[in-house]
Amino acid sequence: MRKKKFLQSSSELDENLINLTPLIDVVFVVLISFILIAPLLEVDHINLAEGSAKSDKNIEQTTIILKVKEDNSILINNRLVTLLELQDLLKEKKRSNPNQIPQLYHDKKATFGSYQSIKNLVELAGFEKLDVVLQPD
Repeated sequence: MRKKKFLQSSSELDENLINLTPLIDVVFVVLISFILIAPLLEVDHINLAEGSAKSDKNIEQTTIILKVKEDNSILINNRLVTLLELQDLLKEKKRSNPNQIPQLYHDKKATFGSYQSIKNLVELAGFEKLDVVLQPD
């Protein structure tokens, strides 16, 4: 009688359990698809307003790397600069090689105002495009 009671309670427990294997399989498929797709979505081109210089179809691969850190400090090619210095450096880079496309790495905790200021300076320097590089966490 005891054995029968034990078997009965065991079968009741089996009926109440939910099989999570299909759910886990779906989660892994979605995770793998995100891992495969994420590197393809890193660079976003932003077309700026028309500049005075005409665009050339032969764009060189050299870039200007702008980084904005969490505290809104600005680095150009790993050199700390102010907005005034950045304006002069961007104009100089545009004169030396007009086909460069600046790349902006903007920290997600930095303010939108710093992004807007840099975008405006890039536009004033005569660049027609700005690559905003998005990095996964």
